[in-house]
Amino acid sequence: MNEARISRRGLLGAAGAVGAAAGAGLLGGPALAGEKGYRWDNVEIVGGGFVPGIVFNQSEPGLVYARTDIGGAYRWQPSTGRWVPLLDWVGWDKWGWSGVASLATDARDPDRVYAAVGTYTNDWDPNKGAILRSRDRGRTWKVTELPFKLGGNMPGRGMGERLAIDPNRNEVLYLGAPSGHGLWRSTDHGERWARVTAFPNPGTYRADPNDTSGYSNDLQGVVWVVFDPRTGGRRRRTQTIYAGVADKDNPLYRSTDGGTTWAAVRGAPTGHVPHKGVLDHVGGFLYLATSDTGGPYDGGSGRVWKLDTATDAWTDVTPENGGWGYSGLTIDRQHPGTLLVATQIAWWPDVVFFRTTDGGVTWTRSWDWGAWPNRVKRYDLDITDTPWLTWNATPALPEEAPKLGWMTESLEIDPFDSDRLLYGTGATIYATDDLTAWDTGGTVHIEVRARGLEETAVLDLVSPPTGAQLISALGDVGGFVHHDFANPGLMFANPTHGSTTGLDFAGLVPGTVVRVGNPTGEERFGISYDGGATWTPAASQPDGVSGGGRVAVNADGTHVLWSPDGAAVFHSTDGGATWTPSSGVPAGARVESDRVDPARMYAFAAGTFHVSTDGGATFTAAATGLPAEGDVRFQAVPGHARDIWLAGGKTGGVYGMWRSTDGGDTFTQVAGVDEADNVGFGKAAPHRSYPAVYTSAKVRGVRGIFRSDDGGRRWTRLNDDRHQWAWTGAVVIGDPRVYGRVYVGTNGRGIIVGEPR
Repeated sequence: MNEARISRRGLLGAAGAVGAAAGAGLLGGPALAGEKGYRWDNVEIVGGGFVPGIVFNQSEPGLVYARTDIGGAYRWQPSTGRWVPLLDWVGWDKWGWSGVASLATDARDPDRVYAAVGTYTNDWDPNKGAILRSRDRGRTWKVTELPFKLGGNMPGRGMGERLAIDPNRNEVLYLGAPSGHGLWRSTDHGERWARVTAFPNPGTYRADPNDTSGYSNDLQGVVWVVFDPRTGGRRRRTQTIYAGVADKDNPLYRSTDGGTTWAAVRGAPTGHVPHKGVLDHVGGFLYLATSDTGGPYDGGSGRVWKLDTATDAWTDVTPENGGWGYSGLTIDRQHPGTLLVATQIAWWPDVVFFRTTDGGVTWTRSWDWGAWPNRVKRYDLDITDTPWLTWNATPALPEEAPKLGWMTESLEIDPFDSDRLLYGTGATIYATDDLTAWDTGGTVHIEVRARGLEETAVLDLVSPPTGAQLISALGDVGGFVHHDFANPGLMFANPTHGSTTGLDFAGLVPGTVVRVGNPTGEERFGISYDGGATWTPAASQPDGVSGGGRVAVNADGTHVLWSPDGAAVFHSTDGGATWTPSSGVPAGARVESDRVDPARMYAFAAGTFHVSTDGGATFTAAATGLPAEGDVRFQAVPGHARDIWLAGGKTGGVYGMWRSTDGGDTFTQVAGVDEADNVGFGKAAPHRSYPAVYTSAKVRGVRGIFRSDDGGRRWTRLNDDRHQWAWTGAVVIGDPRVYGRVYVGTNGRGIIVGEPR
């Protein structure tokens, strides 16, 4: 069979096997004629999301990968000290493949790497999961689509690794599946897969059996596979294989005949879920880290166990029973009696790492209690690369900012260097190069090591004509004022938002900026009069507000329009000190401002455009017949009063792009745009007066990031098939000061900036 290159779909073959697709071709279609050679990079946040897996190659020093839950996979580049993104080719239609459920790197052939991809196992993700396989360390990939979904962003995603390569016969791989699909095997380097029908237990644990969304009630399944390399050879598959199962009664299974038959391991500990399994291949001990939940956000009890594989004798080697579970577990391959394990979650005051150098007989802590409320720490923490990791907080002791960690499910000692440790948190990767100082009374120096790894969900962007080049609204990490794309900007403060959901600046007074979001406190609205350098929270908040929603500020900065979650649309004429309900506009409407006329504000809901001519106090229904389903976004054109572009809709329904030149009374559909999901504007092309128009859209059958220099008559695709970044529907805008520069908001790969070469 011919193999699909990056894009084609796997076929369900005979006897339940999944094989590579017939035919070959690159993802996407031919680029439209026009722009050649855009240069793409990130506006650096440095980290920003959960890193549930870090995987070292066991035969080549310095070869290490990281997987993220929504932002793809990365390979460490020692020469630059940066992480290199590997899945930017994932396109719009297969956006779920940016969630990486597991990753494996081949010790026998280090050029080979595999990723098990798929973001959700419920109906939020319309596509099946897939196995990606590469023979050049992730530069290019081939794909086999699976007959079930995988959950890179599902509960339990920090357990693992679900994907494993036989260290003796590397053509053999195993995949532990969720959702009751059991254990799967490939015998041809991941090209074809079949279920291991002899494996007896697909798992019984669900995070919340009563959840009806399909998210928390899914079976978490077979969560890791570990080989005992001593039981195979060059001509013989590894015979002894262990599999951890999300089942509190039967958590561990073993095969002693190369995966032909399987049985529960006698005396295996019950009552918890086995997050991690690590084998000491010298001493023959299997270690388990367990918790009462699959995580990654919770876990109130757990144990650490040691199995003597020669005698099947179990020993409880739990460091402490501190009201937490255990997850992150790693062994020093240079000194196999040395291990580290992390509390699976300890929100207050901090995660605790435990270290043993005698196989679990004794343990020491990363920090101990001193005189209350002080802590005595074996480490110091350098967040120079990511200063926002304090979240603008100065908590009362014993809590500190930044934290040593949280959601630390991946904790990995370099197999070639006992001093090197990498570990993931809910927002970054930390590292140390002097770990053994722990044992001699020295200080372990820990620093952020996440340069190049950009995992944020972008909710909104603005690029004012003066001041900061870019201001961002991000999920989970608030947002930033970006003066320098090579370093994190100034994180929003006063108020600090966990997620900023809406952002705008005044078209004629661009130093006036407003934002709304979901805060760490109660203040959901902030206003700045100096381009985001300082902020003032609202003195009051309307009743019933449950989320940030959307916000707009009129052209001269005197009126603010707020459409929060859970309440009506409100307007303010005093910078948010007081709020008055607006009339004639539905709750939940999307709101924007005219960029030239201070009296005009706009709103859209359920297929109808609404117009205000008094700064947002009252609205009148105007144009109808626009998309009533799906996501719809619109923007007014800078420097052109009453000029509005609208994009959105739903596949199979009304979907496309429209323009109004009469302030929203009528709209005309833009020809040639099959689908569009956002619209933004940037500096006009040379010798033109109308701003360049940017969008994430499908134009003449081709999905991509597009620019029009002539008001929508002709479109140029700016990106190529190697640069697609999965879902880019939230926001795409241009820069008003630099022609051709485009900012692309992604759902997991951060802020992408593109420049013509």
